[in-house]
Order: sequence, then C-alpha cells, then structure tokens
Amino acid sequence: MHRKLLIICLFAALLPLRSCTPAQEGRIVVASLRGPSSVAMIQLIDSLSRTEDADIEVKIFDEPMQLRKMMLEGSADFAVLPMTMAALLYNKGVDYRVAAVPLWGSLYLCGTDTTVRSLADLRGRKVHLMAKGMTPDLLFRHLLSRSGLEAYRDVELDYHFPTHTDLANAAIAGRAELCVLSEPYVSQALNGNSEMHILLDLNQLWQSIESSPEAETAFLCKGSLADSNRVVISHVVDAYRASSEWVKANPDSAAMLCVRHGINPDTLAVAQSIPRTNINVVDASDAEQYIFDYLKLFFGLSPESVGGRIPDEKFIVK
Repeated sequence: MHRKLLIICLFAALLPLRSCTPAQEGRIVVASLRGPSSVAMIQLIDSLSRTEDADIEVKIFDEPMQLRKMMLEGSADFAVLPMTMAALLYNKGVDYRVAAVPLWGSLYLCGTDTTVRSLADLRGRKVHLMAKGMTPDLLFRHLLSRSGLEAYRDVELDYHFPTHTDLANAAIAGRAELCVLSEPYVSQALNGNSEMHILLDLNQLWQSIESSPEAETAFLCKGSLADSNRVVISHVVDAYRASSEWVKANPDSAAMLCVRHGINPDTLAVAQSIPRTNINVVDASDAEQYIFDYLKLFFGLSPESVGGRIPDEKFIVK
C-alpha cells in the first residue's frame, strides 16, 4: 500500500479515540519493549510524535520487568509481553488480556559451521543460549527433544552469556560458534562476523513439528477495557496493524524511524531483521487456538513458566 494511503488509514483508526478514551480521563498508554514489538509499531510512534494532543502515548522499556511494574500499577492501558509472561501475570491476578498476537517467532540457530543442516547435526556439539528457563531456552530444548536429542546429554547447552546483547557480541567475537539468537540480534551478529550464518529457522521448524504457528508475543489490554470498551481495543489494534503493514512494506524507512526514536541505533540490522521477525498483527479471537496450543506446550515443559496453569477463556479478548 502507498505510504500516504497508509497514513490516512492510520489516522482514520485513531480519530474515534477522542470520544472513547478510558473513563474519559485522557491519553491511552501503550507500553512496549525496545525490540521487534516496537519496530512493528514505529510508524504509529512516529505519527503520534507529530500529532498535537495525540490520544495515544507509547512508552518504550528495555526490560519486561519495567513494563510489568506499569501493569501492576494499572498505569498501562495496553502492553506487549512474551505470551508466556502474559499468561503468568494473568494467572497471578494481574488482569490484562490478549487483544492480538503481533509477532510469530524470531528465533534462529546461528553459527559458523555450515555443515549443520538439521538439529540432528548438533549431537555432541555445544550450543550457546541466553537465560536458562526462559522462552528461547525452553523452546529450543523442546525442539531438540522432538528431534530425538536430549538436552545436556546429546547436546551441551551453555548459558555463559546471559542476555541477547551479550550472546550476539560473543557471536561477533567468535566466542559462540553455535548459538540461538532472536532478531534483530541475528542481523547484528551476521553483520559483525562474516563467518556467522543462519543455520536453522527455529520458527519454521516449530511450525512443521507442532503443526501450529508460534504465538510468541501478546498485545495485551486492561481487563477493564475488555469488559467495557471494545471500541478502544479495536481502534488501537487496527492502528498497530496499519503500522506493522507499513513497516513490512518499507523496511528501510522503518529502520530510519527506529533510529530516530531510539528503538535501535543499527539501521542496517533493523532493516534486515524485519522480514525475519514474522510480524503479523492478528486479533486474539482469530488466534485463540494457536495461543492455547502454545501455552499448553509450555505448561507441559515448565508449568511455572505460565503461572502454574493454563489461563481460562477470559484471557482472550473476543
């Protein structure tokens, strides 16, 4: 779609918000993480920055725990979190529900050994991951198991690099020959080390094994909005969707906006990462089965990762 038409569509989605902001109290606050979820809404963020008295304010955070604090306080009307963390908070009584799924998996096995063409080729090898027990680790160990490999016995897993940034820097420096990375760190590693390659698309592998796409990320809304103001939810999700479609159609321009708004300073990496981030804003009601399939699997792997139980049906905005 032509950029000018997309901007018109975006503001058409935003205009009705002036008459239906939560409790008529002012701006709608959207809390997002400094990563692919914010990249997908960068056209919205940029448009709002140039709109006087905009009805939506987007706040960007570096860590999920910072965003979680806003949710506990109830000061965010909408928030973006990993689906497993969204379920965990919901099960702990933090009433935020899934309005949409914006991202569908951005994990890749990267390395310098191009003879690795399947997970079976990892037998007897060491793979570096970040954050033991978190989503990338659990997902990768599950894929190993479904491929007939046992983590720690058949494949050594190394967690010496605790964050995405640390692991990407290690890959660039040649200290992580095989590693599981998410975008945009994949692109940063490939650009920083010419011997580093994408060996396996773990998102495609997940879908081929599970026969269900990877509902990785949740776009959440306050439970009070879900109960009383579906119009606001619909317009905000539509604005997010319009932005994401523009981003996919204009990755170079989107990357420049990400630099301008402090999302990521690496223009080239952001532009390269967009096609591999699997951006697609789908209403939660249309993705309900995928969401519960995803959570049930993680519950089986680690019940505490989703708060000890599968969320009830109110978790989904319908």
